[in-house]
Amino acid sequence: MFNRRALIGSSVAAAAALALTACGNDSGESEATETNGTIVVAATPVPHADILNFIAENLADDAGLTIEVEEFTDYVQPNVATSDGSVDANFFQTEPYLDEYNAANGTDLVTVAAVHIEPLGLYSSSVASVEEIPDGAQVAIPGDGSNGGRALALLADAGLITLADGIDATLATEDDIAENPKNIEFVPLEAAQLALSLEDVDAAVINGNYALEADLSPAEDALYSESPDGNPYANYLVTTEANKDNEDVQKLAELLQSDEVKQFILDTWADGSVVPAS
Repeated sequence: MFNRRALIGSSVAAAAALALTACGNDSGESEATETNGTIVVAATPVPHADILNFIAENLADDAGLTIEVEEFTDYVQPNVATSDGSVDANFFQTEPYLDEYNAANGTDLVTVAAVHIEPLGLYSSSVASVEEIPDGAQVAIPGDGSNGGRALALLADAGLITLADGIDATLATEDDIAENPKNIEFVPLEAAQLALSLEDVDAAVINGNYALEADLSPAEDALYSESPDGNPYANYLVTTEANKDNEDVQKLAELLQSDEVKQFILDTWADGSVVPAS
């Protein structure tokens, strides 16, 4: 069993280190890169790298494109690498997260193409339903602002809390909670640590990619999950302002939104853990 204090402490330290790394490497406006038919893309392993590898193996040659995938396991370094030109683009994040990152780091990253949605889910290893979550429960949520707000919106939709009227869910914080009838204690963690926290908290709101890596399905394992219908949290291909019109970036965008990729997503994640954005 994980030690709760150790887990939380290490997660906070890791998040702080990543934030410092981001601030130390990003330098505002980026320069265009020369891709010459080969595009290097930073991605988290599941499902993003899986989708990119499907394209690389089945569609890229016909489009005259070579795709190199560099895998990352956190939500900060892919943006650092894209901003400093180590990679040409990245594929892992939602637009609210990107907006928050740009504002915090003074970067010029932009969305290029919406690809898929990963419904956010509430999971537990100790209770079998939302109703069974006990009074005074500890619930882990993502520690970054956009995903933390998304988690609070999910918990409000599940009936566990009530948010104040007029609050933008993408910006919600604990200060915006109007009612908390079960006196839930929220435990903010770095997103990659959420699945690991399940043995130490009563429940955790886990981002889709990390749930998949932990063999959790929003459709089959979550106590409650977002609906994909009208979901504003699509995952995007992202690059710099200088590279947004790059021919190879645009080719990859077209492939990511192709019918072949949509069918690959539907076939691979038939339980609805990942759904095409459109």
